[in-house]
This record gives sequence, C-alpha cells and structure tokens, in this order.
Amino acid sequence: MGHAVAAAVQADPALALAARFDRPGAAGEGLVPQDEALAAADVVIDFTTAAASAELAARCAARGGPALVVGSTGFSDDQLQQIAEAARRIAIVRAGNFSLGVNMLMGLVRQAARALPAEAWDIEIFEAHHRRKADAPSGTALMLGEAAAEGRGEDLSTLRAAPWDGITGPRPEGKIGFSSVRAGGIVGEHTVMFASDDEVLTLSHSAIDRSLFAKGAVAAAAWVRSRKPGLYDMQDVLGFRQA
Repeated sequence: MGHAVAAAVQADPALALAARFDRPGAAGEGLVPQDEALAAADVVIDFTTAAASAELAARCAARGGPALVVGSTGFSDDQLQQIAEAARRIAIVRAGNFSLGVNMLMGLVRQAARALPAEAWDIEIFEAHHRRKADAPSGTALMLGEAAAEGRGEDLSTLRAAPWDGITGPRPEGKIGFSSVRAGGIVGEHTVMFASDDEVLTLSHSAIDRSLFAKGAVAAAAWVRSRKPGLYDMQDVLGFRQA
C-alpha cells in the first residue's frame, strides 16, 4: 500500500510527495526518520498496523500536525480512544476502506437493513483477503456490519454473532454473522447477504486492483488538509454524510 499511495500522489500534479517513512526501526531505500517526515508534510497517509497508527496519531497531535489519513485496521478500543483523543488537536480521516464503491455499498446495506425486518431476515457478511492480512474480520466487513446495525437502530456490539462453529443451536434472531477467508493474493471481496425463509438478497463489492484504495486515501488527504481538528471518515470526504 505504501508504494501504491506514493505512486498515486506522484501521479497528481496538484500534490507533492514530501517524504516516505515506516514504523520505528524499519529500514528501506528512500525512507527518512519519522520526525523529518512529519516536519515536511501537510498530511501523512498511514497504512501500517493499529498499534503504529495509534502511536503516530499521538505523535502528530503532540506536534500540532500534520493532519492524518489512517487506513490501518484491527484497532483495540484503547487504540481507537487514542486516535479520538489525537483528533481533538488535529484533523484525522480514519476508514476501514477508502473505496468509493464500498462506501456506496455501506449506504445500500444500511437502507436494506432498515427496510427488511430482523424477525424475518438474517444478515451474514462474508469477506476474503490475501494470506498476509493479519486481522479478521476485515475493517471493511466491520464497517458493513456497523452500517447494517445502524439500519436496524442498534449498535454492532449488541448484534454481532459469535463465529458459527461446533454445536451452536438455532441462529439467534436479529444477529449479524461474519465469515472470513485468507488465501493467495485476493485483494478484497465483501458480500452482505440478507436471507429470509423465501429468498436471499446479496450486495457485494470486489476490489480488482489495490491502487483504488490508494487513490481514495490520496483524495482523503487532499480533503483533510484544510479541515478543522476532528475525527472524519470517507462518508465525510465523499459528502455522503451531509446527504
């Protein structure tokens, strides 16, 4: 993702790549120390790990900038709180997925969940990614789960089902289930299934090239540069939240 983001920045004549850096202790050709990069940049785009992103957010906030675009996933509650606290001092866009298509899918899932009653329609979310992805379910799958829960007027924490494994008994009414696959070089596949006794509705998205996420992150960086401190997501960047 770092290479894809750098290429997307360099392809836009309105933007300049100020520096490239990695997690503390990492080495690589063309990389600079973190402090040097932060001093040179208006916005940092970060696709590392949850722990590294939370630490970076705190570092940027302590400096009073730069703004931050975070694409890492797998955050703990404490790490999310750390990012939220940093957003009191700097502008941060955090999203589990920077794809326009996925963000459109979120809106469709929210509407379907609102229209289809929980007592008659079960919701299952399937996702598949490459073998190197460390967290499951994916951040995008959780975003889709949150959209479905919001459509039903609930919080995902109350509706998320435990993995179906072993003797589980009948499915609890209204729960949202998740299934994950990790294999090969799959870029990203997400499907939300609404199933009743009589029919099945599926809404899905397939990522063909990783560059689509980089392009979305670069668009978020251009957008967040002029924003006031706060915690934003791609719904804000694309104007969907106001709509």
